Amino acid sequence: MLKNKNILIGVTGSIAAYKIAHLTRLFVKEGAHVKIVMSKAATEFITPLTLSTLSKHPVLIDFKNGDSGEWNNHVDLGLWADVMIIAPASANTIAKMANGICDNLLLATYLSARCKVYFAPAMDLDMYQHPSTKANIQKLLQFGNTIIKPENGELASGLIGEGRMAEPETILSFIKQEFSKTQPLKGKKVLVTAGPTYEAIDPVRFIGNHSSGKMGFALAETLAEQGAEVTLVCGPTALSTTNKKIKRIDITSAEELYNASTKAFQQADIAILAAAVADFKPAKVASQKIKKSNNSKTIELEPTKDTLAELGKRKKKGQLLIGFALETNNEIEHAKLKIKNKNLDLIVLNSLKDKGAGFKTDTNKITLIDKYNKTTKFELKSKLDTAKDIIAAILKLKK
Repeated sequence: MLKNKNILIGVTGSIAAYKIAHLTRLFVKEGAHVKIVMSKAATEFITPLTLSTLSKHPVLIDFKNGDSGEWNNHVDLGLWADVMIIAPASANTIAKMANGICDNLLLATYLSARCKVYFAPAMDLDMYQHPSTKANIQKLLQFGNTIIKPENGELASGLIGEGRMAEPETILSFIKQEFSKTQPLKGKKVLVTAGPTYEAIDPVRFIGNHSSGKMGFALAETLAEQGAEVTLVCGPTALSTTNKKIKRIDITSAEELYNASTKAFQQADIAILAAAVADFKPAKVASQKIKKSNNSKTIELEPTKDTLAELGKRKKKGQLLIGFALETNNEIEHAKLKIKNKNLDLIVLNSLKDKGAGFKTDTNKITLIDKYNKTTKFELKSKLDTAKDIIAAILKLKK
């Protein structure tokens, strides 16, 4: 859920700052990108070196980098973040946030942030209960910020009461739950096919193609991040999945892909067939390795089962079916014909003429064509960003 999310943590002057080392480590283990901004007071409680080591990014404190004189751009930081968490949020910082005081890099970044901002108060019991603190917190809530409420327990003063910063595990759980609320595909079942198929000639040799499966795997991971329950039917590939919401089914041949896909499609809301499936297979498979000889060999081929066409026939109301087309000529015409013949809602068109868009690359350049013939062209992007473009188009179809 947090994989590849950009999380910005603002650390203020409180004894609870020591907990941010553990919180940073939890976010990094979830696959998030973490950057940290500290107030000068915060550095008295935990060293920037500790947090930069754990976050794998330099910790920022001042507007200007003392070593190089480079400007630390608070606007860029605010735009980079998917979410900003101010933890611990001291009474002093909360008061400044509520009144627009901007006397350090952390507060300038807060005022520049366009993302959702969460704050986790940490202070002594009487400070937390003071009417001015309560009023400042209420102001922040009215601004649209979200409080991660402090816990009841032993405080640094020795008093027992409310004011103890939420534990790192609690903050992690809170942020994950918040992201889950905005997952557009939560509860949806999606079938994705990926990779090549291998059609046996004999026990050693096969007919195959150069597909790596990278595009299908990028789709599966991105769909799972957006809340979908993904069934990934994939041909031979060295790739692995990371999201626990992905159920992987490994296959080898077009026949096996057909069987697994038609079964999974029965329960699917969306099917995206990105696999490079062999169109033909040997009519007969030799039981023993065919020995090399001076005589020429002829292998009789027969068509494989067309999984995409079959799913198009079985498609029920409410289901979406997305296909891929890799063309070398008359690309748009062939893709539009495929939409019609196979009852597709959307097709992802690749051209082998486009550099960086072929097999085994980490990039892709696509054209999306929907069943209404609306055509959208995209520039060359990473396959992860391409997956996001495809999914955004699918979400528009579902509206």
